[in-house]
Amino acid sequence: MRILIRVLPLALLLGPAIGAEPPQQGKDAGSPPAWAYPVNPPDDKPAPDDGSLKHVPGSSKAMTRTQALDSFNIPDWHTDEHPAMPDVVEHGRKPDVRGCGYCHLPNGLGRPENASLAGVPASYIEQQVADFRRGARISSEPKMAPPAAMIVIAAAATDAEVKAAAGYFSRLKLKPWIRVVETQTVPKTRVSGSMFVQVEGGDTEPIGLRIVETPENLERTELRDAASGFIAYVPVGSVKKGEALVTTGGEGKTTQCAICHGPELRGLGPVPPLAGRSPSYIFRQLYDIQHGVRQGEWSELMRAPVARLSEEDLVSIAAYLASRTP
Repeated sequence: MRILIRVLPLALLLGPAIGAEPPQQGKDAGSPPAWAYPVNPPDDKPAPDDGSLKHVPGSSKAMTRTQALDSFNIPDWHTDEHPAMPDVVEHGRKPDVRGCGYCHLPNGLGRPENASLAGVPASYIEQQVADFRRGARISSEPKMAPPAAMIVIAAAATDAEVKAAAGYFSRLKLKPWIRVVETQTVPKTRVSGSMFVQVEGGDTEPIGLRIVETPENLERTELRDAASGFIAYVPVGSVKKGEALVTTGGEGKTTQCAICHGPELRGLGPVPPLAGRSPSYIFRQLYDIQHGVRQGEWSELMRAPVARLSEEDLVSIAAYLASRTP
């Protein structure tokens, strides 16, 4: 999959007036932006299993929906596209340690509600688990399920399991996975399975000051197909604004990201890569650090660079970083 930045033609942008701000469900003063922190509605449930065998392109495997949703025997549709997984990545350990590859996928590419771990330094991954374990890394939205799950998993996982998982994911290569599209109007979405999915009917609405990241193919994503990526809609002009902030520091507003994250933003030593990662995830991390809820060992180094950034700046930075080739 190739990362593409393009502006959707206005002729295709049907919906409310351009520039109107879309409704922000659950948004109130002091709360994090709901678009970045999807919270499942109380009645959210996986689609029922009709017992039929499911297939995905490029795989000879067949699974029922129940098998594809087993977090202790994770669905691995493309076994020839990654090395053998450690047991903790493939099966986890009941009751609290889910297989790491269930959420982060066997190839480490992850989903918008969690982290892409492919190519992230092992020492950094281990440190993040330690931060979850000791309460130094939490979410600005406590009701968001994936960060809450990581706190439970981190507390239950052994040091040996964490080391095995970190070593595995660090050796994987991040591939182009997210298609970035600048637009003024986006499909209407709802939260399901801790991510935003398009509503039926094809209705649209103004993007406002948001990133809307959604599956390219919902059925394949729900089956945990690690070969089916995501599309990230971002505001028109945000990639260019983000480029200026990332590459120059925005005339002293922040620090050039390449100083720590490498000249191509692909990491430097123990510092994690940023290029080609989920913009929703990047925004949340910047926001959490800025608001003091992410306080791990490495977070203090980021405090000054994010201190003076507006929410629009964070959106622009995340859009630009996601648009880069990993």
